[in-house]
Amino acid sequence: MTGTAIDPISALFSRSLHLCVCLIACALLLPALPAFSEEFPGIRELMSGDEFEAAGLGQLDAEQLRALDTWLLKYTAGEAELLQIDNEEVKEARGFFSLRARIDGDFQGWDGETKFYLDNGQVWRQRLSGRYKHRGEPNPEIEITRNWLGFYKMTVLETDKSVGVSLVK
Repeated sequence: MTGTAIDPISALFSRSLHLCVCLIACALLLPALPAFSEEFPGIRELMSGDEFEAAGLGQLDAEQLRALDTWLLKYTAGEAELLQIDNEEVKEARGFFSLRARIDGDFQGWDGETKFYLDNGQVWRQRLSGRYKHRGEPNPEIEITRNWLGFYKMTVLETDKSVGVSLVK
């Protein structure tokens, strides 16, 4: 058998280098993944106040809301995932996610670790690095959209400045 003998030190170095590259890649990609709450938020938190009332859910008592939340949790964990893969109507709706709201309070921009409190009660956080000093109106209108990879981007409509975000609450 002819061939070159592999030096054990070189082999160890090569494996260590590959491991380091993988760890660095994971470290860089992890902050870009969407953040999820540890607790299921429930229908009241998932819908805007207007949507909640328009659906007639304000008429439900606490026990009925808990039953709806239990069903929604089980549905989300099971059938909803299958519908996102198989159902054309769901695939189409998923691609058109758009949310418009206003920043609640005096908006100064973002600096790398900014949380955005919206007038609809939602809280989003900056997921991508970057800085922007806002010089426009104090509570500008924003639009949050989802890209084809499932990541969200917030755009300040007045200035057309954007940053990657993830939902906190």
